[in-house]
Amino acid sequence: QVQLVESGGGSVQAGGSLRLSCVASGVRYDIACMAWFRQAPGKEREGVAFIDSNGGTTYADSVSGRFTASRYNPNNTLWLQMNSLKPEDTAMYYCASDTIMACLRGRRGADFRYWGQGTQVTVSS
Repeated sequence: QVQLVESGGGSVQAGGSLRLSCVASGVRYDIACMAWFRQAPGKEREGVAFIDSNGGTTYADSVSGRFTASRYNPNNTLWLQMNSLKPEDTAMYYCASDTIMACLRGRRGADFRYWGQGTQVTVSS
């Protein structure tokens, strides 16, 4: 069983930065693929960034060039550095993990079994 705990959310003005963290505990192969998703009220969940155990990353077009995902495997920590934030980035952000297959398939929310509780990010204009 994997447990994921996010932190680092908050409120910031447009153009600002935030850094989210996610600490995972559990079997290593179940955290080979880690990801950040977000969901705003009334909108569908969106996959923001995906990173495999080798550091390979994929980003949603909406955040590419502004967000950077990274991880440190020895202590099972995942980060999301968010720069040049926009009001449309406002959402609940969730850390998710699963085996490497989640990164190799469609990188959809349904491919991930393990989820954190979420951390709120609010960007004001």
